[in-house]
Amino acid sequence: MRVALFATCVNDALYPSTAIATVKLLERLGVRVDFPAAQTCCGQPQYNTGYRRQTEPLVRRMGRAFEGYDHVVTPSGSCAAMVRDNYPRIARRGSDPRLTSVSESLVPRMYELTEFLVDVLGVTDVGAYFPHKVTYHPSCHGLRMLGLGDRPTRLLGAVRGLELIELPGADECCGFGGTFAVKNPDVSVAMGEDKVRNAASTGAGVLCGADNSCLMHIGGILHRQDSPQRALHLAEILACTEEEPLT
Repeated sequence: MRVALFATCVNDALYPSTAIATVKLLERLGVRVDFPAAQTCCGQPQYNTGYRRQTEPLVRRMGRAFEGYDHVVTPSGSCAAMVRDNYPRIARRGSDPRLTSVSESLVPRMYELTEFLVDVLGVTDVGAYFPHKVTYHPSCHGLRMLGLGDRPTRLLGAVRGLELIELPGADECCGFGGTFAVKNPDVSVAMGEDKVRNAASTGAGVLCGADNSCLMHIGGILHRQDSPQRALHLAEILACTEEEPLT
């Protein structure tokens, strides 16, 4: 089985520890992971801002970068959803027939990390150890577009030492929404503050999620409020063991 890591722009630029944790986790489970150096942005920022035609070269690049792999795994629900939900739309509306072949080839091979662990590898207990109270925020793309369901919480529930506490209003958006946060900053911050208030009510020391874009937004508000609560990607929790704790 040939597996490629799609790190994503946000992780590559700001949260490389998440990509490293993903590789460490998969390798611990016996998966050989490649990192195609030709990968760049999936085109989500351009597409969401209305630059549909400018997204097409990025779609073609993604197709070339991940050609030949059995599975492509990403620790990002939003980027996985971009490929799976929007690449077919781009192909239907585009004038380049190569877009259709890229979409038909890449879409069925693209997996968000928790999908790959539960659906492809068939595991929920990944051998992790994380002795902390954790609450989980399901990001909108993972919740609504990918339909991740209880996969993330099943994985967290199997982590030794971890106490999983339900997040009030978990299905409410955190307010990031990519370019939404730029275009509507006041609304975005207000939504983020609601999410942080709910997270604080759980008493958990860690707010976990599967999208670092959302965690960046939430974490920024936590930081400005001098909150002791920490925003942390699920992959970094699942990569922890007693021998290799989170530093």
